Amino acid sequence: MSSSDLHVVTGAFGFSGSYIAARLLDRGHAVRTLTNSPADVHALWGKIDVRPLRFEDPGALADSLCGARVLYNTYWVRFNHKRFTMARAVENSLALFAAAGQAGVERIVHTSVANPSEQSPFEYFRGKARVERGLRESGVSYAILRPAVLFGPQDILINNIAWAIRRFPVFGVFGDGQYRLQPIFVEDFAELAVTQGAAREDRIIDAVGPETFTYIDLVRTLGSIIGRRPRIVSVPPRLGHAITRAAGLFTGDVILTWEEIGALMADLLCTGSPPVGSTKLTDWARDHADTLGGHYASELARRQPEGSITCGT
Repeated sequence: MSSSDLHVVTGAFGFSGSYIAARLLDRGHAVRTLTNSPADVHALWGKIDVRPLRFEDPGALADSLCGARVLYNTYWVRFNHKRFTMARAVENSLALFAAAGQAGVERIVHTSVANPSEQSPFEYFRGKARVERGLRESGVSYAILRPAVLFGPQDILINNIAWAIRRFPVFGVFGDGQYRLQPIFVEDFAELAVTQGAAREDRIIDAVGPETFTYIDLVRTLGSIIGRRPRIVSVPPRLGHAITRAAGLFTGDVILTWEEIGALMADLLCTGSPPVGSTKLTDWARDHADTLGGHYASELARRQPEGSITCGT
């Protein structure tokens, strides 16, 4: 594959998409992003071609993919909102794959989620599974990457756990806190994505890192690293959800949805697969102990118009 090949990344001004785009630039590729995010202050602005993400116009969507060898799709939504829904995200994703096929894209590297299932009780995981099926049926060579939790600069979940630990003397965990997570470093995830972009074999990969935590141990570990030791208490899930909703009014954000709490407690953020990332969360957190959780990371503030979305894991 020539280093001058065009690679397209949806949401290159978002979290995982920006790291994928940076890796591609480092390797000498031409990079285009499809986005509706007004991100003219982003570090990648001026380094990549920027086109609107026009799901409503199949012809324009295909035109924006013309000449691309590989499409890296990080588009998704984390929850339903008056400005975006998961059902629409499924439709948009399938439209994107159809446009890629029409444009002659040779390979799609798609960001999914750990443990998707069309029989899942959780819409997020059902939607991800439906999109995976659409990609498999598209006729385009693919790699499906299934991260559990991404961490790194600009992440939401790990940062906001640390933010809460810093600010409150008590930290509530849902139930017994023994459900597990396998976080992967965003740089490792980006490297995996770009490596798979250069491959041609159809693959589905659990994108997990080298450490597995129970949720309660993750809280304890992060607290120890940043020098805070809040009292950890078990709370009934419904009460915990009510507390996070109240905190959301304070932050102007959706901190955790009821479905996200259910998926977490159902152990869906752990696969048991061998790690594909090498960076340990504990090592990275120690290196960033002074700044980790220093500010609240807002999901809604990060979302501008519908369609400007990065990976929702």
